[in-house]
Amino acid sequence: MQISVTGRHIDFTESMRQYAEEKLSKLVRFYDRIDRVEVVLEQEPTQHRLEVVMHADHKTTFVAQVEAGEYHEAVDLIVEKLERQLKKHKEIHRNRKHQS
Repeated sequence: MQISVTGRHIDFTESMRQYAEEKLSKLVRFYDRIDRVEVVLEQEPTQHRLEVVMHADHKTTFVAQVEAGEYHEAVDLIVEKLERQLKKHKEIHRNRKHQS
């Protein structure tokens, strides 16, 4: 899984990059067909806006956006959102064949 991290109006420090990569790499256990992840952080005067776009197989894309006061809080919230999306996607595709 490739993770690309970019910032708008803010420079990513190495610790910020490592924190995002560490948290997002754990999403593979929910859906193992993730190819690429793009993370964009935008700094506003009082908020951090974080957007994550995940590209998986068969042109499946998962997108989540979050605004939070702190960077670490934004990463945690976005991981929770993506986790829910991945679980729902996997559940839908797992159960569609077994309906009677």
